[in-house]
Amino acid sequence: MIWNTMMGTSILSIPWGIKQAGFTSGIILILLMGILTLYCCYRVVKSRKMIPLIDTSNWEFPDVCKYYFGSFGQWSSLLFSMVSLVGAMVVYWVLMSNFLFNTGKFIYNFFHYINVTDIVPGTNGSNKVICPSAASGHPPQNRSVMFSSGNNTGFELFEEWWNKSQTVPFYLVAVLLPLLNLKSPSFFAKFNVLGTVSVVYLVFLVTVKAARLGIHLEYNWFTENDFFVPEFRILFPQLTGVLTLAFFIHNCVITLLQNNRNQENNVRDLSVAYFLVGLTYLYVGVIIFASFPSPPLSKECIEQNFLDNFPSDDIMSFVARIFLLFQMMTVYPLLGYLARVQLLRQFFGNAYPSVFHVLVLNVAIVGAGVAMARFYPNIGGIIRYSGATCGLAFVFVYPSLIYVISLHRAGQLTWPALIIHIFIILLGLANLIAQFLL
Repeated sequence: MIWNTMMGTSILSIPWGIKQAGFTSGIILILLMGILTLYCCYRVVKSRKMIPLIDTSNWEFPDVCKYYFGSFGQWSSLLFSMVSLVGAMVVYWVLMSNFLFNTGKFIYNFFHYINVTDIVPGTNGSNKVICPSAASGHPPQNRSVMFSSGNNTGFELFEEWWNKSQTVPFYLVAVLLPLLNLKSPSFFAKFNVLGTVSVVYLVFLVTVKAARLGIHLEYNWFTENDFFVPEFRILFPQLTGVLTLAFFIHNCVITLLQNNRNQENNVRDLSVAYFLVGLTYLYVGVIIFASFPSPPLSKECIEQNFLDNFPSDDIMSFVARIFLLFQMMTVYPLLGYLARVQLLRQFFGNAYPSVFHVLVLNVAIVGAGVAMARFYPNIGGIIRYSGATCGLAFVFVYPSLIYVISLHRAGQLTWPALIIHIFIILLGLANLIAQFLL
């Protein structure tokens, strides 16, 4: 359950993050961030038991924050929790727009017998890999050329009305906004298994692509050339920002572990889940980076969503996009429900005070997703900013501060424990600041 919950859209950006950090430093950072976030998650799990003389069996982590920090802890934990939820929903909207666009493009070309070649650099042969951002520093739009002996008017009309950033994000509103207004999205929880299926298929896709493309690595420790990036790069905080959200489960881990039949196994199960998640991220990130065909393409061509490196007519990528699109369309209402419950219950004491209140909130959330898909469709950037922001509170600051305060009140605080946890807090602060400097 923890593996399935934690494993989200961040997996699509891990290869890009490794490229930004450098191959060797990327591997090291995934391991270190996994260990650090696991320790902080462990501190969250143990935080309730360090409160004496009070029954905390039904408490969530925001309740613990309220106990130690008063109303500031209560409201700040709500704020950062909303950042994580809305950030995830924005990423979902950008990705759903991407997947819907490529799926529609594939289906249209297939049924109209149109051979479309993207006007971007790429490899030749049956296992084509492309570099969409080569012509400009922005994500690709509808840049394609058609080879057909028939009338081009229909295809040009389709290109005009089926645009990745200008039209498709708005089409999703008609489907998802009504679903967000349902009082209970329990129906969509039944499709939770799709998350596991999607990740397993992504691992299969990565394995098959790597077997066909081969390994393309060259070790340049600090120098860069036309095709390869250094092993260590100054842009490494971009990966740590992505990883903060990739390993983020701290705001709901207590709830998830409450369903564990054997509570004494919570730490073991949490450790196993983090190990499996880290192993999956490592496998996908390392394999995609290593098999990316350099030359003829540069490693800098690895996209923030690695599926964008495969053309829209690639069958395996088409299937992956279908899986992920359907999965995200079922998870999106669940995320919206969690955001609604946390925010409206805090302000109005009711998760569904009225249709008007719910509609206003959902329109604001959907509007944020549409705006990002329209003007800033960079999932790596959105993930690292939202991850570093919510991670500052839930991963680094609150678990460390609560542990230090509880030790101090019990008269058990030592200098090594104080220094270590202050250092963890400073790491989280540096991680957030670095996202805006690099």
